[in-house]
Amino acid sequence: MGIEKITGRIATDLEGLKQFTATPGEGCTRLPFTKEARDAVEYLKSVMNEAGLEVHEDEVGNVFGTWKGENPDAPCVMMGSHYDSVRNGGDFDGIAGVVCAIEAVRQLKDRGFAPKRNFVVAGFCDEEGMRFGTGYFGSGAMLGNRDVEYCKKFKDTDGISIYDAMKEYGLNPEKIGDAKWPEGSIGSFLELHIEQGPVLDAEQIEIGLVDCIVGIQRYMVTVHGRSDHAGTTPMDMRMDAVDAATKVISKIPDWAREKADGTVATTGYINTVPGGMNIVAEKVEFTVDIRSSNNDNINDITNRIRAALERETKAMGGSYEMDNKLTITPVKLSEEMLQIMEDDCKEKGYSCKRLASGAGHDSLEIGQVLPTVMLFVPSKDGRSHCPVEFTKYSDFAKASVIMTGLAQKLLEK
Repeated sequence: MGIEKITGRIATDLEGLKQFTATPGEGCTRLPFTKEARDAVEYLKSVMNEAGLEVHEDEVGNVFGTWKGENPDAPCVMMGSHYDSVRNGGDFDGIAGVVCAIEAVRQLKDRGFAPKRNFVVAGFCDEEGMRFGTGYFGSGAMLGNRDVEYCKKFKDTDGISIYDAMKEYGLNPEKIGDAKWPEGSIGSFLELHIEQGPVLDAEQIEIGLVDCIVGIQRYMVTVHGRSDHAGTTPMDMRMDAVDAATKVISKIPDWAREKADGTVATTGYINTVPGGMNIVAEKVEFTVDIRSSNNDNINDITNRIRAALERETKAMGGSYEMDNKLTITPVKLSEEMLQIMEDDCKEKGYSCKRLASGAGHDSLEIGQVLPTVMLFVPSKDGRSHCPVEFTKYSDFAKASVIMTGLAQKLLEK
């Protein structure tokens, strides 16, 4: 089977999915439990059906396509990624992994292959956490790590909870427990993804073999002060929430740099209340996202932030809250599966490199409990989470051939 045919099929699917965005012409915005998400899911269902898969949408919005094997009770091989996006993101992040999983089924069927166990294509809901400030919702629910209280706790900027958004979308959040797969039913998980970084593109390497995914902790911090007039309140008589918050925020990047091992920390959102130019702010909200392959580094920075908040808010007479949105530890990926793909790359003449992922993925949550592997394809100039995100369809095709080869070996057992 020619690489051109594979490239064409992947291109057709990804071009079709580009239309499902809330911001046409300004990147992909496909947030969970929205019309765009529904349209993308229905498109994926139709493509899965065309590939001969048994299609099922679960209680949290994940969509699965199953190719039944000779022994359907054996632990399945699952391959996929997520179909949601960030705001004004790219057209390939996540969704390309779902499309390439469907393409793996096509390639195996083109070869006349008959699987010994089930091959499941997965399209996960809300990996990004963009709408509710969380992450890995669909894959976490599949593992039994999300519950009704979780759905009620987290809300978007309009005050809509995951619970209410699910109901509006046509799902029953009270049945979230039904999304959990029985223990032992999934044997391994495979995820193809764009790199979202510059290494492969800069070094002109065709395939990245991911051996580690960093851990992540995310927080929403609220600093409480007092609202006062900006002109008549002396500096030494203020309870300025901005003053206290920014003294902490300014130190966070340097605490990450001190680690000198790829640890990163980001404040990506800041909101002041009431937000007037001539008003001393009574409240500041800001996010913190800390990532590292060393979990001790993440915990150390978190502790420093808490200590600094305690010190600064006490000095100005205010208070603070630090609400944890996500905690997930770093994960090492399957050496056995990495070696199979590395050997296949060498056999086919594809250049490859082992590297860590600084971005979180569904594989990060799944890899905590199941044998998991990831494969990266180059991102032009390393750009991602933005409209200019770009990967050549031919690069996806090469990567899909390698991951299909791995899937075949696992499905033969």
